[in-house]
Amino acid sequence: MTLPPHPPEFSQVRRAQAAAARALRPHWAALFALALFLIVGLAVLDDYGVPWDESNLRVGFLSKLTQLQGEHADIPTEHDNFYGGAFHFPLIFAERVFDLRDAREIYLARHLLTHLFFLVGGLFAYLLGRRLFRSRLLALFAMLGVLLHPRLYADSFFNTQDIPFLVMFAIALYLAHRAFRRGTVAAFILLGVGVGILVNLRIMGAVLLAAVPAMRALDLAFAQGWPERKRVLIATGAFALAAALAVFALLPYLWADPLGRAVDWWTTLSNHPTTPYELFRGTLYRSDEFPVDYVPVWLSITSPPFALFLGLAGAAAVLAKGMGARSHALRNTGLRFGLLLVGCSTVPVAAVILLDANTYSGWRHLYFLWAPFALLGAFGLQRLPSALRRARLRAAVYGAAGAGLAATAISMVLIHPNQQAHFNFFVDRVTPEYLRTQYLMDHKEHSRRQALEWIPPRLLLSEMVHKTRNSPLTTQNAAILTAADRARLNPGFDIVSSRYIESWFRSGRALHRVKVYGNTIMTIEPMDDLREVYEATLPREPILDAAFDIHRMDNAVALVMEPCAPAFLEMWTLMRAIPVDARDMPPWQEGKRFEPRRFHHAEYGALFDGKCVVSLPLPGYPVADIEVIWSPSLLDDNEARAAMRQAKTDGRLLARSFYDVYLADGEFVYVRENCDPLETEHSFFLRIYPQRVSDLREDRRERGFEHIQFGFLRRGAFVGEACVALFPLPDYPIEGFRTGQRIGGDNGNLWRASFSANPEPYRAVYREASSSEPAAQGVFDVHLADDALIYFKEPCDQADTEARFFLHVVPRSADDLPEDRRAYGFNGLDFDFFLNGAWFDGQCVARVALPDYPVVSVRTGQHVSGVRELWSVEFAAG
Repeated sequence: MTLPPHPPEFSQVRRAQAAAARALRPHWAALFALALFLIVGLAVLDDYGVPWDESNLRVGFLSKLTQLQGEHADIPTEHDNFYGGAFHFPLIFAERVFDLRDAREIYLARHLLTHLFFLVGGLFAYLLGRRLFRSRLLALFAMLGVLLHPRLYADSFFNTQDIPFLVMFAIALYLAHRAFRRGTVAAFILLGVGVGILVNLRIMGAVLLAAVPAMRALDLAFAQGWPERKRVLIATGAFALAAALAVFALLPYLWADPLGRAVDWWTTLSNHPTTPYELFRGTLYRSDEFPVDYVPVWLSITSPPFALFLGLAGAAAVLAKGMGARSHALRNTGLRFGLLLVGCSTVPVAAVILLDANTYSGWRHLYFLWAPFALLGAFGLQRLPSALRRARLRAAVYGAAGAGLAATAISMVLIHPNQQAHFNFFVDRVTPEYLRTQYLMDHKEHSRRQALEWIPPRLLLSEMVHKTRNSPLTTQNAAILTAADRARLNPGFDIVSSRYIESWFRSGRALHRVKVYGNTIMTIEPMDDLREVYEATLPREPILDAAFDIHRMDNAVALVMEPCAPAFLEMWTLMRAIPVDARDMPPWQEGKRFEPRRFHHAEYGALFDGKCVVSLPLPGYPVADIEVIWSPSLLDDNEARAAMRQAKTDGRLLARSFYDVYLADGEFVYVRENCDPLETEHSFFLRIYPQRVSDLREDRRERGFEHIQFGFLRRGAFVGEACVALFPLPDYPIEGFRTGQRIGGDNGNLWRASFSANPEPYRAVYREASSSEPAAQGVFDVHLADDALIYFKEPCDQADTEARFFLHVVPRSADDLPEDRRAYGFNGLDFDFFLNGAWFDGQCVARVALPDYPVVSVRTGQHVSGVRELWSVEFAAG
């Protein structure tokens, strides 16, 4: 059979695909590298926080867009004057196109788009390197030189100002090389648009805005005849017009008065009014007072050393060649473009120094010069081997460059996700806290997110949230946390107090530190000055002298312990304030004698000079008496540690739930790894079902079990990051247990687990049942024994047994049923698994006796609260 021919369109598509594959095949290494960067970027996207200016920029451009749409909006003037919207408006458009409303989705989308644009910058560095060097290897090195700069990489996720400008600079350089090679009007119009976008992003784009006409003036001088000069003039005019229109179109600030506001814009940005203080070489400077070597020092101590060496070598080689061929260097050649790269790498630094420009936060305003510098590094890698006569030395240069890239990648992994605080070995990275005392560490403060991620299991605010001070930066970083972490920060997560997270911290005050190279870049600390509290207690006599001193202050109760270990800050104190007038009690405490309040020492205290001081605030009404119950009643750490170790090695795992529950040495052992201390506030309950009801106290016999409640403060201890609680077994034989934690009120159980005291009889039941085919198969296999039903499931876990089982038996004669069941025609023998079965070795086995009268059929399964059926089976039992 002859198949019909493909339509012409199909053949054209196939030919286009084949042509594209042939064109891309030589660049497989670059494509592989970009794909790898993309995969890694997606994997680490959620590791970066929100910088201090991202929310302001977003709100400012949202307001600007609202105004442009003819709606009223308050426009922050700084966004009008300082920054164009060439990159910020697309971010907002993406936000609206994808209907992003949740703050986490918005920030992650912004970070993703910024990083993707950064990878585009690497791609254009490769394309330009390919044009310049005619070598895929050198072009690949130029691309990796841009992408593998630690500071640039971290900023590529959250820096929506400097990184887009860097990328656009690389694109503009590529367009410039293309335009000067082709010489067409269309190419120069495209270059003009690119340079216009560049200037819109940052005024420093004027470097290329001036360089292109200067190079065209040289082309005009070397042109032969009027037709060629005419082509140069027309193309240059087209470039200038396209650049001017692009700047004007993308910067609405200029629309009202293009010339006047352009002068104001230039004046404002060349003399930035923001003058923050910043630490530089151990001295605190205002940003307009930095020494002349501020930018060169920052560039040299934060960039990969091998890249600096190759870039300087490439610049030297280009300058040397240019000095030796001056006339050739002025013509439209690769050498002249190399000189342009040297100028783009050095002139901005010289301009900042000579004009005493106001720059700060390291060299982030000059990140863009790394694009031409990385290309000069490829020049250096090209020139150095040719200067060496031996092939082995040339190979060594390439090997060293590869090793430098690998070392940089490894260093980025080691300090992830804080590459923005990268320093090279030109400065002391070994002495703890040396860098912190010499230089600004985290210029964007995105590490505040990491501090927040530490807070949920430690310093969750509860009763005092209404007294906290809100921090916008803290709120933004809380918003980008995962839903689970935000839930742990309470529904009102945005009220996490800024007093816990400060870049400027005092010695001994930090409860937690985010570190890079052993240097603190963010801390969590209580901001109330507890040293003053301590000094105020010195002339006072303590109202109680115990494991620590308790002082009654004017508006607080102070706990002082010296000497003190950090573990003291992990403890809790319960304070009961008894009012002078009961009518002062809060409405929810009406009718009670006191108002109980529980305080975590880490939240209200600090460790300094070998002493611990905790200040517990009193209620705002007059207090007649105070009762204090503190957590030295916790288990001894060593005792708890030993119990946990014995439970895990020699004990029997009874249940695996919110807590793992073990039976070891006559005790229940509750263990929770990575425990949030606030989770211990909920009381534990334990129901013990005896084999003989007569073993219970008389008032408990009717219900058939012993119900016990206990608090973690009385039975537990913190062992590192774990919580461990112990409870002794009673001395009578036990059938089963149920335990868990009750949240209180109508909120139900935080968790619950049930289990049998002795699984051994059920192992024999399992062996008996496994030798026969099941009578029915559902979630559990149901076997029919002589006088019982056996339920079996494998694999099985604790959750499979929590739902109640129902069992309906239909007798041969209705007369065998109890009177109240005869109208239904069956008897209901519902049961709980843990009183009739056991969970062991990943298996669940239960045995339920059938009635002693003849049974025709059985229907059984599990249901939730008697309402929703989870599964059911029905079979004959004759």
